[in-house]
Amino acid sequence: MYSFSVFSTSVMMRRTPLFALLVCLGLMVACATGTASRSGVASGMTERGEASYYADKFVGRQTASGDVYTHRKLTAAHRTLPFGTRVRVTRLDNGKQVTVRINDRGPFKRGRIIDLSKSAAERIDLVLDGVADVKIEVMSGTNSGSSPEPEPDRTGDSSTSW
Repeated sequence: MYSFSVFSTSVMMRRTPLFALLVCLGLMVACATGTASRSGVASGMTERGEASYYADKFVGRQTASGDVYTHRKLTAAHRTLPFGTRVRVTRLDNGKQVTVRINDRGPFKRGRIIDLSKSAAERIDLVLDGVADVKIEVMSGTNSGSSPEPEPDRTGDSSTSW
């Protein structure tokens, strides 16, 4: 019995370095692949679905990121993209585009992928229709360690709450 445990221990000791090497190799390959930015979101990632826009009742309310919602800023809500991610929204039936910054969560209605601020909706002629098919493309992830440049709004005021 004693010789068996010595045998099994020596076999295990010979296999442990091989197992550790394989685990390390797998981790290195996993870390080296992919094109995600520091925020974990790949630039150029696209998604298609419906866009809608915020109702007037949300003006002045706090968004999930802590910003206070205003119609004037080019912002949007997305279910999963990190706050601060810049996204180009293209309306598919007229080709009009707007770039927005994600600062809220939503929409939570089936088929919708993004809720735009009213000024962003106006830029792609969405206000009258209320809902339209769009393609969204991630332009950049969040700017870790530095604050993003403020977006000019329709009134020329470039002050931001972020």
